Amino acid sequence: MNAETDQTIATVGELLAHALELELESAERYRELADTMQVHNNPDVASLFHRLASYGDAHAREVKQRAAGLELPTIAPWDFKWTCPDAPESACAEDTHYLMNRCQALQLALHNETRGQLFYAGVAESAPDPDVRFIAAEMAAEEEQHVAMLQEWLAREQCRAEEPPEDLDPPNVSE
Repeated sequence: MNAETDQTIATVGELLAHALELELESAERYRELADTMQVHNNPDVASLFHRLASYGDAHAREVKQRAAGLELPTIAPWDFKWTCPDAPESACAEDTHYLMNRCQALQLALHNETRGQLFYAGVAESAPDPDVRFIAAEMAAEEEQHVAMLQEWLAREQCRAEEPPEDLDPPNVSE
């Protein structure tokens, strides 16, 4: 086990139920972020988040294909076996800012994909069933490819550490 999973996943159906939730939640969260960026006139970052959402959608379709013929367990949100309240690939709202730039968005995505990879690697290490270990290892390897892709994108961006620019006209929030 590792920091991203705190319980053993015992069956292929249970693993695929977790994988499906992880990908669906990731895609949904990226779409929400894209919409937020669009509303705040940040189309470059919105486009990036839409692209990442499409990857999550594609992976969810792959999981559904892999699960064809299996009856996946219904898992309550509080019973998923990851250590955080949300799926490992889901960005936390507090990690975003509507003025974030491409580099900051890529760093957030890299963090999320790394957490997803660690989740699957942890399952591959701890699952009692060899089929679960095999599938989880495949998924961890796929997530590792996503991590490498995002690292390449970050390298091309030549990012430097910076805070979002000061908002001279912040949104009005009722108290």
